[in-house]
Amino acid sequence: MDKYITAFIDFIRYEKGLSANTQAAYQRDLQKFVGYLNSECCQVSRWEDVKKKDILNYLSAEMDAGVANSSLARSFSSIKGLYKFLAGEGLVALNPTTDLETPKIRRKLPQILSIEEVDKLMEQPDVLLPLGLRDRAMLELMYGTGIRVSELLALQIDDINMMAGFLRCLGKGRKERIIPVNHTAINWVERYLARSRSLLLRRSQERTLFLNAHGRRLSRQGYFKILAQYGEKSGIKKEITPHTLRHSFATHLLENGADLRAVQEMLGHADISTTQIYTHLSKSRLREVYHQCHPRA
Repeated sequence: MDKYITAFIDFIRYEKGLSANTQAAYQRDLQKFVGYLNSECCQVSRWEDVKKKDILNYLSAEMDAGVANSSLARSFSSIKGLYKFLAGEGLVALNPTTDLETPKIRRKLPQILSIEEVDKLMEQPDVLLPLGLRDRAMLELMYGTGIRVSELLALQIDDINMMAGFLRCLGKGRKERIIPVNHTAINWVERYLARSRSLLLRRSQERTLFLNAHGRRLSRQGYFKILAQYGEKSGIKKEITPHTLRHSFATHLLENGADLRAVQEMLGHADISTTQIYTHLSKSRLREVYHQCHPRA
């Protein structure tokens, strides 16, 4: 069974161009499913022997164990993707997922920062220090463009056009998109390039934009840690993650009249329904303002 998982992961890597994070998540999901299939309650050892009821029973067991709805949906997507691949390659005769629908998940409204909280967060890095200046540039660029953390950390120096005010990044499925960059973010990136990056650089041929203290590309874990530290230092009583800045970027644009399609394009969402969650968030904000400010509310 592991041999087929490996073949599927190779397929989504080389044919579909899915990110390393997605590949790892699909592999974990499928190996977990294999563990269930091989257990005493199921005792299935070949993919061609898996029945529809086995998949439903697995998802039901996961739900009973308290697995999040979003994780359930991704797990099902992993299984369905595997079987679509196996059937297409002629490795199984029947696809047990054909008539199964993706589990309905209730979308949780993302937490966002107010404009005042964003300003407060931006003030936390000590820009007199090389790493502090780098951090300010990263925060400004992420909030100013709404890019994902993986996209931010993969940026190369040549991906930002300072004069024209845009950046180029590769999103999910290695799809390229062009995003406008505001003057504030460009100013901080230019200051970082002029004053800090050369001090962090260890290899002259390194073209990655944001470097860690050892002159190498910053890791996701490193960035999460940096952001959490600044969030705690700011005194903001919210969990602040890279997605918080992305959500705040989208919501603030829509609250100020941006077109939904334009926001979809900047975020790199394949389906506009993904972007529409931010319109619900804006409506929630409108209700909050109304109840706070209207004398009859």
